[in-house]
Amino acid sequence: MKIGVIPDCFRVPIKEGIRKAAELEIEGIQPYATHGELDPKNLTKTGRQDFKNFVSSLGLTISALVGDFGGHGFADAETVEWRLERTKQVIDLAVDLGVNIVTTHIGVVPEDENDPAWKTMEESLPEVGNYASNKGVFLATETGPEPATLLKKLLDKLSNPGIRVNYDPANLVMVAGDDPVKGVYTLKDYIVHTHAKDGIKLPDENGQKRWKEMPLGQGKVDWENYLKAMKEIGYNGFFTIEREVGENPEVDIILARDFLREISKKVGI
Repeated sequence: MKIGVIPDCFRVPIKEGIRKAAELEIEGIQPYATHGELDPKNLTKTGRQDFKNFVSSLGLTISALVGDFGGHGFADAETVEWRLERTKQVIDLAVDLGVNIVTTHIGVVPEDENDPAWKTMEESLPEVGNYASNKGVFLATETGPEPATLLKKLLDKLSNPGIRVNYDPANLVMVAGDDPVKGVYTLKDYIVHTHAKDGIKLPDENGQKRWKEMPLGQGKVDWENYLKAMKEIGYNGFFTIEREVGENPEVDIILARDFLREISKKVGI
């Protein structure tokens, strides 16, 4: 099993977070490239090569870049042109860094194909998907807001070689109330990257979905069967630890690393 981490989760300056990943003997990193030092606007050609060399000198692999600009993703007609431009900049950065995956949230996929949000996605995603594909990069949307079957419906409709999936089992549990083990088989043709995160779904309140992220192994993700499913579909990419909450993320990241190592031996992945 190849274990990675989002270095931003350490909540320290990015290079310090990357050094921490190396100190913890984690193999890969997936840094945010939407703001700060790694915003494509802030990195010259020389700066990009320097950063690539820095990561390589620590024995790390960049498994993917986070290219998520928040908001309503590619479902928002008012911001979609800006998002397309910014996402293309991250894709270009990925090429310069020798990375072939950029992850994002495309927005909540509506059930109704006549919904304006569906139409906006259907019109905008092929443009950025083709751009990514032509550069040898996948734009991987993160699972979660909608069930796996609904995301597959959109992806099948798009049939775009550049649009793939960053599989986050916790999001499916916490937000969509979906089974992440079954979801692996549903989305097996699209999965190119994964997050290692856990959580529970809380009862809705006033019509609003509620959830709680938990340390790895303490939520409702069935890790043993999830990893068995990933092994069965032939996934051999990174399992990247993401810890967005908690008082001491470094402790939780270490726990997550050890949990993944232990359960991967059990599953043989």
